[in-house]
Amino acid sequence: MRLVQQIPHPHYLIQLHQYNNKYILSISLDEYEQSYKVPTELIADLQQLTQLIDEKFLTECLHQFMGMRTRWTHLLNTLQS
Repeated sequence: MRLVQQIPHPHYLIQLHQYNNKYILSISLDEYEQSYKVPTELIADLQQLTQLIDEKFLTECLHQFMGMRTRWTHLLNTLQS
């Protein structure tokens, strides 16, 4: 997997990788990570993809991170019971 670009953000680690004819958009926050794969032939210009990563998209990612944390915490609490 090759790191193609790191997109600066004050709260998230946003990286774009290339692997097996796909771009993999990786968004990390603390110990949680979301990955999105898209075939390279669908993206003519990487700038096109990075422009889609706007505040609306990142807000939805934050909601998903919160859900991930809730599910993980619930799982850990179940194990401790």
